[in-house]
Formats: sequence, C-alpha cells, structure tokens
Amino acid sequence: MIDDIEVTRKIIERHFSEFSKCIESDVTIAGAGPAGLVAARYLASEGFNVNVFERKLSPGGGMWGGGMGYPVIVVQEGSLEELHKVGINTEDAGEGYHTADSIESVAKLLAGAVDAGAKFFNLISVEDVLFEQGRVNGFVINSSPINLAGLHVDPITVRSRASIDATGHDADVCRIVEIKAGRLNTKTGKVAGELSMCAEIGEKTVVDNTKEVFPGLWVTGMCANAVMGSPRMGPIFGGMLLSGKKVAELIRIELQKKGK
Repeated sequence: MIDDIEVTRKIIERHFSEFSKCIESDVTIAGAGPAGLVAARYLASEGFNVNVFERKLSPGGGMWGGGMGYPVIVVQEGSLEELHKVGINTEDAGEGYHTADSIESVAKLLAGAVDAGAKFFNLISVEDVLFEQGRVNGFVINSSPINLAGLHVDPITVRSRASIDATGHDADVCRIVEIKAGRLNTKTGKVAGELSMCAEIGEKTVVDNTKEVFPGLWVTGMCANAVMGSPRMGPIFGGMLLSGKKVAELIRIELQKKGK
C-alpha cells in the first residue's frame, strides 16, 4: 500500500535533514555550470564539505545545448583528461579538436561531483553575501521562484570558509560584492564585463583569470572572464574544465593552510 502522506513525509524529512547540513560548510559554490561541477568534484574528493546552489531547475549551465542547440561540445587536447576522468566519450575531430555529446558530458560531470560527495540544491538563487570582518563568508540565498515572482520574502544565510562565483556570464555574486562590500581585485575594482567572441584568447584567459577576487571569494569559468574583461568563447569547453580544476586547487591550498 502506498500512502500519499508518507510520500510527502519522506521527501520533507530527507530534504530538511540534508539542507540543515549545508548551513555551515567548507565551500559554497554559486552556479552549477561545467566549471562549478569540476570544482565541486575536486574539492569534495579532497574531503571538503561542498554545497552547490543552482538557480535553475537543472544543473549544467550552458553545456546542455552544445552549440546553437546541437548537442555537441568541443574540447582541446589539453583538457581531454577532465572528460575522461568521469567516463565521458570523446571523438578525435582532427587538428587538435575533440568532440563530446553535450548531454552525456553534463550528466557525467554532475554524477562525478555527486559521487565525490558534493551536495546540490537547485532552484536556489544567491541574492547577497555574508560579509564579516572584511571578508565574504558565505551566501544569502532565496528560492528562485520567489525571486522570479518578485515577492518580498526575506532570504536565509549559509556560512562557508570559501565561496565560489560560478554564475557564468552574469557574474552575479561579484556584482553584489562590487556594490555592497568594496573593490574587487580587478583593474577598476569593478566587474569589467566580457568582451566579444574570441575563443583563442578566451580559452586561455579563463584559466588565467581564475583567482580570488575578494577576500573569501573566488571566480571560475565564464564568470572569471566576465569579471576580468576577457572574451567569451562559445561551445568550446576545455578552458571551463581547467578553470574548475584550478579554482579547486587554489581553495584546497588556502583551506589547508588554515587547517582542514
């Protein structure tokens, strides 16, 4: 016999049990695009408590759609390992280009992060940061449907030792910090905004720009280029994957300095 009320009870009990564990953590990530997924997997595999907040229903960012809705992505030789580590099949397309199915890629990157121990919460938007003693120490979060409806409902707060803005082109968290907390570690102290398409430059700078841009706040993926004023690069994802790996390594070093 299936009791509808028991179905409800099981959902609520498990959700709030898991959600209560994310109130304080080692790392919080805003955005579950490819860079955020890679960062989450690496950090969780190191034993850190990692929580990812995704404002949309489905994690994966812009990778789902490949290029213009064709479900194929391109990666370069130097980033193939990041796909193969989670079992993604690739094809050699010649001239240093490799292709992968975009749906398989998101599914396996996400599964890899979940299997490593990262916890994902969808339909959650970051609308502010927890700002303590000159440092970003977590996120102020709210329900995405509440925000979309424009309802005046107060958010709640989660604290973490390190925070990552992986919100892509919008660089949502960094824009909040720029307005409310102070200067970012950029030339102007502000979010510079991304430049027009140039994959040759953008793929390199997305890794170079991956760094701590405010005490306690790191950037990764397209967010890094948007904050630093570098080009976008379309459906080639090698730099995104390597950016996620780099930010995880930077945070690992920082947290281990302070004691895991």
